[in-house]
Amino acid sequence: MKNQQAILQKLGIAALNPMQEEAQLAIHATSEVVLLSPTGTGKTLAFLLPIVQSLDRNLQEVQCLILVPSRELAIQIEQVLRDMGTGLKGNAVYGGQSFSKDKVNLKHRPAILIGTPGRVADHFRRGTFETATIKTLVLDEFDKALEVGFEQEMQEILEVLQPEKKILTSATQEIAIPAFVELHKPVTINYLSEGISKLALKRIISPEKDKLETLLKALCHIGNQPGIIFCNFKSSIQRVSDFLYANRIEHGCFYGGMEQQERERSLIKFRNGTHQLIIATDLAARGLDVPEIKFILHYHLPLRAQEFTHRNGRTARMNSNGTAYVLQWAKEQLSDFIPASTPIEEILDAPIPEASVWKTVYLSGGRRDKISKGDIAGFFFKKGELGKDDFGIIELKQDCAFIAVKAAVTKTLIAKIDNARLKKRKVRAKVV
Repeated sequence: MKNQQAILQKLGIAALNPMQEEAQLAIHATSEVVLLSPTGTGKTLAFLLPIVQSLDRNLQEVQCLILVPSRELAIQIEQVLRDMGTGLKGNAVYGGQSFSKDKVNLKHRPAILIGTPGRVADHFRRGTFETATIKTLVLDEFDKALEVGFEQEMQEILEVLQPEKKILTSATQEIAIPAFVELHKPVTINYLSEGISKLALKRIISPEKDKLETLLKALCHIGNQPGIIFCNFKSSIQRVSDFLYANRIEHGCFYGGMEQQERERSLIKFRNGTHQLIIATDLAARGLDVPEIKFILHYHLPLRAQEFTHRNGRTARMNSNGTAYVLQWAKEQLSDFIPASTPIEEILDAPIPEASVWKTVYLSGGRRDKISKGDIAGFFFKKGELGKDDFGIIELKQDCAFIAVKAAVTKTLIAKIDNARLKKRKVRAKVV
């Protein structure tokens, strides 16, 4: 299809993978599809492509609702839709964002609405938009979204809707689909046995019950590579974070108790290379599109095999290699879901990894100000007097932008561009 090729070209993708092709055919042909595929195999594009091809471009109402278990996944899907360049409006709604901001964004109805169950249910109760026009329902990461805690809101939403098409996706299949979803004869596409062989699982043995010193040695041994350290508790993240800072290892944190802005900035800095490490709870185990993660390290093991699978799915994505390390106290019993044959990694002495060469610069202008990535690059070249190698990834938001800039030039850059005019608008700039 000509339009599809144009979309893939914009996304920098040569062709769909077999799972995406099979999913697209099934979604076009049937009314109920359950898509099971490992993390990182492109499920979002697999369901978005056939959906955007089926929408009525003349109807100025919400036609597709995508329910997700986390704010970050909602934002991510909204970004993928925008990057596809279809011309169709999509909006993400989620807790932690002001309801008044939602109302402004939804004044001109999006064709596709992406949201967390609690916030979407709230909009349904308030009658923010027409629900009768929603003919396609996607439950992304449905195994998480249907857990207790989301179930009441999910049931409330589904009681209102009468969709003609239902699409459920997950990277695991360990939860029964509740009766209130009302699936009758779904077509199941299961690729869970595909593409997992490039993940290496290894153990790192700590001689002490307090594993902090072993963690430090392990990170020095692994070297300067992007990775995620998983902990089970927010308090543990703080303790690990304080220890790593004391040992001059820069990193970000990511957990449910953080303010939404702090969580987003942690991910931005991780994606653009300002931080090579992020310490996280299982909130980061699902749906986050952070490419090129070389390893994950289980500082604590999760309680369930399902979460172990999702954590490990952060690395070795899309046919890349990756390693999952289990940090194990010498007297600690391994969980049943970890093979007893898992090899032990010998930790070699190594220096503290060097700090990143990148810092993150905040710019106060965004899409709403008709500012593009090209505009920002030109601004940095001309007004900031930077060379092409002095800045990297640009993340453009509705009202601001975040740019990776070489640490050595950030001070002089800020002095030149803060309060300067970009497309006739004064912008503020600072290192965040």
